[in-house]
Amino acid sequence: MMKRYFILIGLLLCFISGYSVGSPRQDIGEPKDHKKVLVRFAYLADLHISDVATNVEDLEISVKDINSLKGIDFVILAGDITEFGSDEEILLAKSIIDKLTVPYYIVAGNHDSKWSESGCNTFSKVFGYEHFNFNFNGIQFIGTNSGPNMRMAPALVPRESIVWLDSVTRALPRHIPVVFINHYPLDEGMLNYKTVIEMLKRINTQVAMCGHGHSNRVFNYDGIPGIMGRSNLRAKSTHPAYNIVTITTDTITYAVRSNSHTHKPWHKQPVQPWQGSWGNAGNQQDNKSATNWQGPPAKAVWTYQDDSDIGSAAAFGFNMVFISNTAGVVKALDAADGSVKWSFKTDGKIFSSPEVCEKTGLLVVGSSDNYIYCLNAKTGKLKWKVEAAKSVLGSPTIYKGIVYIGASDNTFRAIDLASGQMLWVYPRIKGFIEAKPWADDQGVYIGDWANQLYAFEPKNGTLQWVWTNRKGRGLSAAAVWPVKANGKIFVVTPERRSHAIDAKTGKELWSARGGRESIGLSPDGSTVYIKTMQDTVLAFSTKEYTPAAAQTANPTATASSAPAPNQTTAKTASSLAQTASPTAALTPAGKPVLLWASHTGYGYEIGPSPITTADDLVFVPTDKGNIFVLNAADGTVAWTYRFSIALINYIRPIGNRTILVTSMDGKVGVIKY
Repeated sequence: MMKRYFILIGLLLCFISGYSVGSPRQDIGEPKDHKKVLVRFAYLADLHISDVATNVEDLEISVKDINSLKGIDFVILAGDITEFGSDEEILLAKSIIDKLTVPYYIVAGNHDSKWSESGCNTFSKVFGYEHFNFNFNGIQFIGTNSGPNMRMAPALVPRESIVWLDSVTRALPRHIPVVFINHYPLDEGMLNYKTVIEMLKRINTQVAMCGHGHSNRVFNYDGIPGIMGRSNLRAKSTHPAYNIVTITTDTITYAVRSNSHTHKPWHKQPVQPWQGSWGNAGNQQDNKSATNWQGPPAKAVWTYQDDSDIGSAAAFGFNMVFISNTAGVVKALDAADGSVKWSFKTDGKIFSSPEVCEKTGLLVVGSSDNYIYCLNAKTGKLKWKVEAAKSVLGSPTIYKGIVYIGASDNTFRAIDLASGQMLWVYPRIKGFIEAKPWADDQGVYIGDWANQLYAFEPKNGTLQWVWTNRKGRGLSAAAVWPVKANGKIFVVTPERRSHAIDAKTGKELWSARGGRESIGLSPDGSTVYIKTMQDTVLAFSTKEYTPAAAQTANPTATASSAPAPNQTTAKTASSLAQTASPTAALTPAGKPVLLWASHTGYGYEIGPSPITTADDLVFVPTDKGNIFVLNAADGTVAWTYRFSIALINYIRPIGNRTILVTSMDGKVGVIKY
């Protein structure tokens, strides 16, 4: 009887204390100064869910710990939810996060978007949105996704999210305190950070919170307080950790919670009254973005600003410019003035670059709605469409009436352009495809995100060979558009190397230090151009070593003798010369022959966009909206042009000393030089 009495008393005490039997909940408690708590939430970032068991375990531990707490109103997850943005990783993360017993709000980071096999669709479909905006107890929480979406480049809040944020910040009453969430800090690491800051200044922004840096840090964004939250991963510790954020009537505190213990706050900030101003917000371009930057002999004939991101090259034909955007729309613009002639809507984001066949008047493009579309280029009317099992992010190549294109369903296809009839498929691609294949009479060549470069027989799809650099998937030759000359396939990989591969056998003939994913070929096929990550463009000969080649090569054209604007770049070139100089290459066969190395001044650079050539000039796109134009003969900088603030997707020469340009922030332009 006495035993039963104590059990009843114990159960009663548990009930009064707020604990549940079998699932105790810890009470974090009110602040010591007993200020009224308006909201308390858990803040997690950089989960990096993948096939790494500890990453999964860390999230499971944190979810279980959050569920044990009293007083947590919701959870915010600030990007890099997955490691590689795959469908499998996103679904795995969702299955764990859904175990939370409180609401959660989530945004994507660069790891969720750059390598997304779905073209950034799966994240939004699985979680239901790409940005959020809600009010809790008088505090507004606004969260936006951020790229780079599919294309390696500095961070960028997508154009459509900028348009959305512009609308939200214009409509929100000024007195409401705001917490803004984005994966990236609002600094130079995000190309349109000034636009975001100006919008946040319109409203009563108390703090702009981010992840990305895997550590707890404090920022100041032109007067707006900034907070970076640590990664949920245990890293060198034995336990995962996250932040508990508490907002009272006058204070915001940030405290780390780890191993079932909430530590003392590592930062406190006062809640401030609104001191913002409308200013000149909402203009994504800076005041130099469409003007000559270094006095080039170039002038924009016209520019067009889309409402969505453009992550693809523009096509040209029939005096029209053809673009595709991340709203899933294909548009035809008048080449004379940029006016819209027609548009065609798909049901998914488009990162595929359209290609036009002027002989047939047909345009082909892939969409992340799983379809390959063929349109009448003059009218925009659908001719045919072919369904894939997953997103079609790859760009088509049309060669002799056949469309060659890869998708995310582990399949590469050859389709008859006129009829849409499938000619052959190769269903054993290991990773997803995002690039544009090279096609000629001898082969079709394309890379994937499983570190494979494939060569197919053009007529029947027979696999000729597979090449790999034997590195991890993140170092695949997947974003590069391969080029071919003199019996060699040339690719560059994120391991920062350039590779020459025998087109018949798949055997690597040589590799050289320098490069990442951007490559181009001279019109005569004699020279391949490589953009490195540190300020330098390299020009390699595509020819085999012969005694004749040795006599004509310039042994003094080493990297260290190329034009250098300053001593720093000269030293960089000198180090490159140690592994890729003509004098080292002219003795044994199977070595690179470096023709020149140009120290351009573009600085650190990671954009994968191809290099193009015309009129004895080399057009080099960058990830920050600048175009560098080099003299093909020696690599000296002829002129530069500032087109935008974001990644240049492609620079297409269209004749008559004119180029067609698109950039990731939705800008299209025709430039005369």
